[in-house]
Amino acid sequence: MAEQVILAGDVGGTKTHLALWRATSSGPERLRDRVYRTTEFPSLEALCAEFLKGSGPPDALCFGVPGPVIDGRSQPTNIMWKIEQTSLAAAFGCASVRLMNDLEATAYGVLHLRQDESVMLQAGARRAGANMAIAAAGTGLGEAALIADRDGGYLAVATEGGHCDFAPRGAEQIELMKFVAAEFGHASYERVLSGPGLMNIYRFLRESSGPPEPDWLKAELEKAEDEAAVVSKAALDDRDPLCVRALEMFVEIYGAEAANLALKTLATGGVWLGGGIAPKILPILQRGGFVRAFNDKGRLGEILRRIEVRVVMNEAAALIGAAWCGFELLHRQD
Repeated sequence: MAEQVILAGDVGGTKTHLALWRATSSGPERLRDRVYRTTEFPSLEALCAEFLKGSGPPDALCFGVPGPVIDGRSQPTNIMWKIEQTSLAAAFGCASVRLMNDLEATAYGVLHLRQDESVMLQAGARRAGANMAIAAAGTGLGEAALIADRDGGYLAVATEGGHCDFAPRGAEQIELMKFVAAEFGHASYERVLSGPGLMNIYRFLRESSGPPEPDWLKAELEKAEDEAAVVSKAALDDRDPLCVRALEMFVEIYGAEAANLALKTLATGGVWLGGGIAPKILPILQRGGFVRAFNDKGRLGEILRRIEVRVVMNEAAALIGAAWCGFELLHRQD
């Protein structure tokens, strides 16, 4: 039987990670991969064509994309692409194509992570065969659930929970909500829990109560491609008190919303923090503000204190999940 190859991808608003995988008897085996800047390509088809130069056509294609997938189509929130399964199938002569929300792909990916590819924030008591939840702050905010089935497996359920109304906790966050709503018309969680969201928190604090922006910070922000990374680094290095407070508030809101997701899905099997931000701000996540906000749910606090919370350190989790879903496509085809 000829070797079968899977093209899997994690499509993001900033970067897209593609990889070719060989289908083996034990699962997908990575052959090669590359990360691209998403905005440098007019379409996913064009990006894949560039990656596949010199390779034969794949036997299956599977992509996690940053937005809802309905009837095999997606218009990502943060990318000016229209992505369609039929278009991808036609472009590469492949009948086995699947699009899924990127958090759905991440959810499947965490099922295949090694123990050393995540870091624990709260020990809890992980329950086998129970639902799990995944929240991932990055360019946007993604959320998903892993629903346990009776056979010991899991079904990943994508959501657009990041666009739900931001529920502030305390007077300062209420003022933040008003600030965001005045600028954008709607204060969603993504407006405060994402790279741009961190900058919204920073601007709110600077404009409402902060001292003038230091010259060194202003200069770094002006030349930066990723302003949120500058604010995060300034906080982690303890160079600017307002940057520290902005990141602390971000972490507190992250903890509260992760707990909201855990309660809505009864995720007693564990909560995972994916996305690109959590691994980069791990020292502040570990200070305790996240866990305190996570457990601060009144009468349900005791349930939350028993839930294991982990940070996904392997940034390729969504890519791994997409590869496994492509592998399953081939098995169904056989």
